[in-house]
Amino acid sequence: MRHLVTGGAGFLGHLIARRLLERGETVRVLDIWRDPKMSDEIEFVSCDIRDRDGVGRAMAGIDIVHHNVALVPLTKSGESFWDVNVGGSRIAAECAVAAGVDAFIHMSSSALYGLPEDCPITDRTPMKPVEIYGRGKLEGENEVRRICGEASLPLVSIRPRTLLGEGRLGIFQILFEWIQANRNVYVIGSGDVAFQFLHAHDLMDFYLLALDAQRPGLYNVGTDRYGTLRGALEKLIAYAGTSSRVRSLPERTSITALRILDALRLSPLAPWHYLTYHKAFAFDVAPLVEMGWRPRYSNDEMLQESYDWYCEHPGEIAEAAAASPHRKAVPQKLLGLLKRFS
Repeated sequence: MRHLVTGGAGFLGHLIARRLLERGETVRVLDIWRDPKMSDEIEFVSCDIRDRDGVGRAMAGIDIVHHNVALVPLTKSGESFWDVNVGGSRIAAECAVAAGVDAFIHMSSSALYGLPEDCPITDRTPMKPVEIYGRGKLEGENEVRRICGEASLPLVSIRPRTLLGEGRLGIFQILFEWIQANRNVYVIGSGDVAFQFLHAHDLMDFYLLALDAQRPGLYNVGTDRYGTLRGALEKLIAYAGTSSRVRSLPERTSITALRILDALRLSPLAPWHYLTYHKAFAFDVAPLVEMGWRPRYSNDEMLQESYDWYCEHPGEIAEAAAASPHRKAVPQKLLGLLKRFS
């Protein structure tokens, strides 16, 4: 099979391209940045997802499109979220239809659900995004569903929980750095809320299962072994063997302060982080398990693996300035000052 992975230099897109190559598939990557570690066996196309002609040319001869291009919350891209996450998704789907591909796989987001009233989240849970990134991802998913539906193009749309795994940095780099430095880490409120993560390899296992089974549909994906956010952080600190502690911050005051710092561009945290990470958030994955999928990693196991990778690869982290947001360190801005006194 011939595959096109849009956003193939990002944290997840890079893994998708690599796993497909390991299966003996023919892989082409479309991105605006070429990962220097990308296999020479993968064809690279330098193209912005908003370049309709370029995207159309990249889809020539392709059987399956894996659409992963997206601006993530860390980029704080404002209206550009709409240009890329909605407009870019529309272009990708329309070009896939025009190219006559066999299937379209769209990477959506758990941000579509905003602040769900009940957990676990099911396919009946209302989608009510609470910030611009989530609204853009919802509209992008709706556009892809409409275009693929009108053309009877099989669509697999995946809404993953927050991803972890080797090489995952972004906001987690701040957490790992503080723990390694024996600094306290903070949660908004008690942190005693159910909170689910997802290992990138577990996502890929389900992803490929759905692809091989030719099971179009919308899928919420997360680990089946998780506890509370506070518990996960406390266990990670115990694993790291540092003197860090988990401290609670008052909810209303903290969110107000983070809003102001965000508006002043003094904090790396985006609304998706400070508006939602103190609330319970977990998917019901029983329907996926019934399909034959079984996640290999618990919350604790994936956090430990990601932390170990962070500690063991300081050189790679320092060199990752040009990488995608989830594969490089994040400037901490005013949070760096807070770290000094934690």
